[in-house]
Amino acid sequence: MNRRIFLRNSSLAGLTLATFSLDACTADPASSAATADGSAAPAPDTFELQEATVAQLQDKMKSGQLTARRITELYLARIEAIDKAGPQLHAVLETNPDALKLADQLDEERKAGKLRGPLHGIPVLIKDNIDTADQQQTTAGSLALAGHKAQKDAFIVQKLRAAGAIVLGKTNLSEWANFRSTRSTSGWSSRGHQTRNPYILDRSPSGSSSGSGVAAAANLCALAIGTETDGSIVSPASCSGLVGIKPTVGLWSRSGIIPISATQDTAGPMTRTVRDAAVLLGALAGDDAADVATQASKGHVQPDYTTFLKADGLRGRRLGVEKNHLTGNSDSVALLQAALAVLKAQGATVVEVEVEKQIDPLGEAEYDVLLYEFKDGVNKYLATAGAPVKTLADVIRFNTENKAKAMPFFQQEILEASEKLEGLSSPKYQAALRKSNGGARQVLDKVLADNKLDALVAITNSPATPIDLINGDSWKGPGFSSPAAMAGYPHITVPMGQAHGMPVGLSFVGGAWQEGPLLTLAYAYEQASKKRAAPTFRAPFVG
Repeated sequence: MNRRIFLRNSSLAGLTLATFSLDACTADPASSAATADGSAAPAPDTFELQEATVAQLQDKMKSGQLTARRITELYLARIEAIDKAGPQLHAVLETNPDALKLADQLDEERKAGKLRGPLHGIPVLIKDNIDTADQQQTTAGSLALAGHKAQKDAFIVQKLRAAGAIVLGKTNLSEWANFRSTRSTSGWSSRGHQTRNPYILDRSPSGSSSGSGVAAAANLCALAIGTETDGSIVSPASCSGLVGIKPTVGLWSRSGIIPISATQDTAGPMTRTVRDAAVLLGALAGDDAADVATQASKGHVQPDYTTFLKADGLRGRRLGVEKNHLTGNSDSVALLQAALAVLKAQGATVVEVEVEKQIDPLGEAEYDVLLYEFKDGVNKYLATAGAPVKTLADVIRFNTENKAKAMPFFQQEILEASEKLEGLSSPKYQAALRKSNGGARQVLDKVLADNKLDALVAITNSPATPIDLINGDSWKGPGFSSPAAMAGYPHITVPMGQAHGMPVGLSFVGGAWQEGPLLTLAYAYEQASKKRAAPTFRAPFVG
């Protein structure tokens, strides 16, 4: 298996884009100066909520400067200005027709003195494989599911609404969470077409949570939610200059989310700051009777993960850096070296370890696990979803019969391979599960224990390459999603700088249920480095 199947970056030669005027959302690009590589550098973005944090939005609502309705209106206008028009990011598939009504209700609650918590009145965009029992569709980006409206909110959406957040809309994604073809293009779906990276518009947004990553990076929402099986949160977060958290499997419920893998799937936060990610993480964590994986979270869920955020949190910590990521002359390696210097300056001890060479041989077993679990999970979801297709076989048949629209660039060989497999009682599946999930846990547990480590650090992935709708994604350079993904362990990525205008993230990986301690490390690094930079929607440089 290509273990980076969920985080490929891609290349579309010859795509020509312009620098856009973003009306009220950005300054006039005519005032732009040239960058070092000769490309246009748009003037600073003048959007009223540019880089706004949850705490800042709450302060503005508390003071009466803004209301939840006004905040929602501003984000909806922003989506129209730069997602549907302007640079046309294609990050948002649809906005919630009830968003303003929900905002009004939450404003009334605030006036009455009822506040639900830090997410009260905060607009959130969620990935289009997460059920919402409202007027919005849930399609995983697939035309085969077009028109499907869920009968019940996903458990995490129930939690989101209970916390007072506003479900602003659904984001585009790599179709079927990038589990359709070995030659897919990250950020492309038959329903939403190609999502563009807001830093350089012909670069891959990575996937599969492409739209959530781009939306949060481009300030189309206050917060976004993605899902991950292997890299689908942390890779697009890295490529869009975000903080992304893939929680321990079971910290967040998966019920009501179109699945790939019962072993590896999880939803998680995609935000502009570690603090905002921590706020969202705690609000949606919890035990769900409909998801057996959450039973293991009992005693591990923290009511408020922001209590772990300490600026001096690296002092006295011991971190293991992936040795393989220290070699070569790439820009990503240089960024990692600079990040390690920050970690050491903040009081951390850094030692070299080797994880990847032990994890890589498990990749084929991981792929087998995903193939088996995808068929089982999708068939169970479709059987009760009320969707226009009822089985994976129906999806395959729909795509074949509507090939021109459903499969114009790449095929569905992964769906077909999954459909041919037997059930989860198969000895081959059971053996693959022991090798992949069990083996990855053994590797990580041993490396962490033997080296007395608080966490592992590594390059999340290299800078995004250009979009290629003809040949599909290509991957160049290091990536570190698979160890935590296969083990079901937590993984946090934080911006560590840019290479040629494209963001690159620093990964923090720890043992099961160690989200709190990882947040301490990630926050301390974020505060010491301050590497988050908002996108400027640059056109590609043509020499």
